[in-house]
Amino acid sequence: MFSLGTQLIVMTIKDLKDKNLLLLECLSGSKAFGLDTPQSDTDIKGVYYMPKAMFFGLQYIPQISNESNDEVYYEIGRFVELLIKNNPNIVEILASPEDCILYKHPVMNQLRLELVLSKLCKDTFGGYALSQIKKAKGLKKKIVNPMPKTRKTILDFCYITEHYSSLKVKKWLAKNGISQTNCGLSKVPHAKDLYALFHSESIPYKGIMNKELANDVSLSSIPAGETELGYLFFNKDSYSSYCKEYAEYWEWVEKRNVERYSLNKSHGQDYDAKNMMHTIRLLQVALEIVRDGKLNVKRSNRDELLEIKRGKLKYENVLELAEGLMKQIEEETIKSKLPDQPDYKQMENVLIDIREELYKN
Repeated sequence: MFSLGTQLIVMTIKDLKDKNLLLLECLSGSKAFGLDTPQSDTDIKGVYYMPKAMFFGLQYIPQISNESNDEVYYEIGRFVELLIKNNPNIVEILASPEDCILYKHPVMNQLRLELVLSKLCKDTFGGYALSQIKKAKGLKKKIVNPMPKTRKTILDFCYITEHYSSLKVKKWLAKNGISQTNCGLSKVPHAKDLYALFHSESIPYKGIMNKELANDVSLSSIPAGETELGYLFFNKDSYSSYCKEYAEYWEWVEKRNVERYSLNKSHGQDYDAKNMMHTIRLLQVALEIVRDGKLNVKRSNRDELLEIKRGKLKYENVLELAEGLMKQIEEETIKSKLPDQPDYKQMENVLIDIREELYKN
């Protein structure tokens, strides 16, 4: 979708095909990797070019996808731009196995893989793999430490100082038979998150908190001559961290893939096995690139990778395998004959040649 003043330009995948704008279309994801199972989705990636008037005008659209985002198409200029950056997803599209290519325009033969592969792949493929490790660690934490649906309140993070120690305010209130709604707080100057606490059933204090999901304690006007019962410390930093984790956890619960989550639970390893499988796959691909100067999208070790996906390896063993691969990648990159990065000018010239050929008629 593209907005130009009051004019709204919309292009769909169907438009690309109806107007013969496709340059490449291929199966991607697990089917391209040779790691698909009966439950696998069908992902499709592609490359297209803009109609001449739209490209030279103000209606350039760099990417088009369907609603579920399992079909994504890149305009040829955007595609080349990402190839130069050695973006893993984009480089793997270019290296698609022949049996996964659904359509390929002859101009795409000008974009040869040897023009693209470089030592940058150490960081892009390896960096992407590390992001998968972080995802898996995050899921492991969520699975192992599920959060109760009942949200904690400010009172769970407040303490009353007593002699040389502190007591949780809930326990202190119960011990003294006091309701938090009859308490008043006054800020103690020059002391972060420390308050003098007062109590009265006749004075209309605002309470320690004025609503269940308050973000801060309530302050009250304290009449002259009132004597404090004690001093309250509100661990605001801890409360803020908890609120963030709570929101993230329940957003994840709402959006998680139930089937995938159940699988992760059933194999008993408490980590996102699919993410960890792709971590190892990406690292193995990165190693082959810097060591051999080749990229094999379809993996020859399907059984090994699917064992990881099924949770047959302990989390620590998968991490150990990943660390070993990262060390090998570092060593092989030093010896690699690949260029440090793709030749920008050469890639730009290829793009220009492709566009000239596409637009010459």
